[in-house]
Amino acid sequence: MRLTRLAALAALALLTPLSQAAATPPADLPGSADHPLIKRFNGSWLAGQRVADWDSAALPASAELQKNDHYKFKELLTVEGRVTQTLYIAPRGKAPLEVWRNYEQALTAAGFKKRFACERDCSDLFFAWSRQIDPTKGFKWAKGDLVSPGGDHYGLSSALSYEQGRLLMGTLGQPGREATVLLYSSLAVNPHTEQVATYLEIVEPKTMATGQVTVDATALQAGLASDGRVALSGLFFDTGKAELKPESKPQLEAMAELLKKQPALKAWIVGHTDNVGSFEANEKLSQARAQAVVAALTAAPYKVEVRRLTARGLASLAPVAGNGDEAGRSRNRRVELVAQ
Repeated sequence: MRLTRLAALAALALLTPLSQAAATPPADLPGSADHPLIKRFNGSWLAGQRVADWDSAALPASAELQKNDHYKFKELLTVEGRVTQTLYIAPRGKAPLEVWRNYEQALTAAGFKKRFACERDCSDLFFAWSRQIDPTKGFKWAKGDLVSPGGDHYGLSSALSYEQGRLLMGTLGQPGREATVLLYSSLAVNPHTEQVATYLEIVEPKTMATGQVTVDATALQAGLASDGRVALSGLFFDTGKAELKPESKPQLEAMAELLKKQPALKAWIVGHTDNVGSFEANEKLSQARAQAVVAALTAAPYKVEVRRLTARGLASLAPVAGNGDEAGRSRNRRVELVAQ
């Protein structure tokens, strides 16, 4: 009897470290981190991530699917900026709804504005999202697999599933500076893993690194000949300011060269803004920016005749894109050269 008890204790001593090891979550992907806007569900580990300092991202604009193809969304929303995509695995034993509600409540408390959500029968949305957009494309993955209590191994890239899937899409932040957020949570692979996978995508509005491309004199001339106007992509201002930044010099040189080659050309320099802020402030800013360009071209070293250039500010009256997202707003903030 005593030997039997000792044998049982010895077996327990051998099994305990193994069970503790199984309960310890794998290490996060090296070099990865939670996004500052929202932290992970307590006890989760970071299984995969992709971060792009500046990129575009396609996201579902609504829960509506195409009538003739239920694996495609009716409309996609394209946003640009800093893109952070992260996949977490929650501790074993946590229910999908518990994980979902915790993320939902955290977002709501932070001022999240919901665009749309799906909490039941979301399998069609999952398949459309995974096939049309491929959300984990380009991910880096942590080492190891998802392992079920029965010992089955599954690759991390297959963690997201349609099983008990829920999807949420919206924005977080101040008007004009909102981050776009997509949250998806489901059983990890299948019910046998007894774990929950959560995907979080955050696209923050961010100005792209500028000064890398300039519209030269030949392109300016071609634009005026075909359309009567051309956007001056090489002119740069700080947000809310009308002073030309030093990196605008190549664009000013190209404009001066064009005006020198065409001495009969007279032009409007037209400033445009997005619709963030009051119209009066934007009208004033767009006029001041246009005048700054005229002032630069008529001063040394370019010395273009003042009579050839006229500044006008149109604020947000002539957009070239929608102002509903940062990608459209950035296109609308521009200065144009328009032939008189």
